[in-house]
Amino acid sequence: MDIIISNSSSSPIYEQLKTAIKQAIFSNELKEEEMLPSVRMLANDLKISFLTVKKAYDELEKEGFIKTVQGKGSFVTPKNLDLIREEKLKEIQKYIEQIYNISKTSNISKEEVIELFKIIFEGEDF
Repeated sequence: MDIIISNSSSSPIYEQLKTAIKQAIFSNELKEEEMLPSVRMLANDLKISFLTVKKAYDELEKEGFIKTVQGKGSFVTPKNLDLIREEKLKEIQKYIEQIYNISKTSNISKEEVIELFKIIFEGEDF
């Protein structure tokens, strides 16, 4: 798993790490029940604090993406399709909010935006 941390990003390092691990899970780069690198190993590899990795792992566990077994390590949880769907809906909502803000500041009507969506989805079977 390749993780790239940007010091120039406005996003905190633990968030970048959390996002990278989630993307690896979504893309199946990290498989169900696969063991993640230890906190110490990942921190050393990325040259970041153990506490930063621990915070990312703790949040991933709280969100249901990984589980930690005392003395054994952290593992990718079996895929919860509802959890993945909810995560993707949050991502879509973020982009729609950006579209909304752009349309408001550019004086583009709701109807025009909806028409763009219709054109993009034209011919798609959902």
